[in-house]
Amino acid sequence: VGLHNHGSWRPKPLLDTARFTLSFKSWHRKNHQGSQALWKHEAVQKYLETLSKEYQQVSHLLSADSLNDFEQRTLRRRCADLSPIAAAFQEIKEAEREVQELEEMCTELDSRDEKQLLELALEEKKSLDEKMNVLCRKLFQLLVPKEKYDRSPVILEVTAGRTTGGDICQQFTKEMFEMYQNYADYKRWTFDIVNYTPAEIGGLHHAAAHISGDNVYRHLKYEGGTHRVQRIPETGMSSRMQRIHTGTMSVIVLPQPEEVDVKVEPKDLRIDTFRAKGAGGQHVNKTDSAVRIVHLPTGLAVECQQERSQQMNKEIALRTLRAKLYQQIVEKQLSQEQSARKLQLGTRAQSERIRTYNFTQDRVTDHRISYDARNIKEILSGKEALDKLINRLLECAEIEAVTQYLENLQALEGGG
Repeated sequence: VGLHNHGSWRPKPLLDTARFTLSFKSWHRKNHQGSQALWKHEAVQKYLETLSKEYQQVSHLLSADSLNDFEQRTLRRRCADLSPIAAAFQEIKEAEREVQELEEMCTELDSRDEKQLLELALEEKKSLDEKMNVLCRKLFQLLVPKEKYDRSPVILEVTAGRTTGGDICQQFTKEMFEMYQNYADYKRWTFDIVNYTPAEIGGLHHAAAHISGDNVYRHLKYEGGTHRVQRIPETGMSSRMQRIHTGTMSVIVLPQPEEVDVKVEPKDLRIDTFRAKGAGGQHVNKTDSAVRIVHLPTGLAVECQQERSQQMNKEIALRTLRAKLYQQIVEKQLSQEQSARKLQLGTRAQSERIRTYNFTQDRVTDHRISYDARNIKEILSGKEALDKLINRLLECAEIEAVTQYLENLQALEGGG
């Protein structure tokens, strides 16, 4: 950091998205630490001290008269990047001092057997600890760069697994789709069903929806993968014998591109129309309103049958096709990066189960972060309990990102 021999200034880089992993692979060796625990690590303190000093230096340099326009613009941008980080760093330092003073006070009150005052001090310390957690989370959110797709709307698809517990899989798939629909309502997002293929027994084979709103992909990007259900069927021999069946369903989450991101040539498309199936009103099986589009160069096929208008179904299908083509481009770019980073982008290739919903034990387990949540009905309602689980995943991803970056930084400094 600082001015070099020739008078030029080189910034210390903030977190580089090409360097960290959000795969949760090494989360177990981190002892499930939270934001506040990571804050206490020496490497984190050293890194933040460096950024704080750089902010002071940049602020000082901006007051110099000798800077040309280009240097001023560069320093202003850097100052804007560093300012909220430096402010959050000082805020946490101040809160940490307050916690330390309270701890000393509690020790003193305990030795004097001042129970009433001690209870008040402990209550205040608890409140300060919660404040510290919030501040640390805010700081690491500032450090971790926003993903390119975080603000994007998404195409979310659910598909029932093909296992022996077919009925269970289809029922569970329906419950999951309804969970995400309720979650979209809870977050005040728009949830438009693109495709819906019900099962004969009341479950769901496959469904897709376009979800738009504030930071949709950021919240849903870790939902992609295989979800497992363990439950006793409600009917049949297994229900009478209390036998637990296991089934799976998959979730795919695709960032939704703008039309300019992916160009689809009309000559590369084969468009077929057919009659809609399943529930949908009087128009079902009377008009060829459903549309299937095949992208000939890649073989990708999408269909939509939700709307009465063939033209509207065609527009929705084209939007879904662009999302899938965009997904292929994203995966190709990521696979070319020389990095251990593997973003959860919801591909069918991801067969590893990410979460188990055990109805007999009334427990939901996210295997990536070994997080258990009780009350499955609360999770499946798609409201506060699901939001808490999703935010826990996001926090773990942020901590993993910071940790991985600092490990890489230390390795580079050690090798240099």
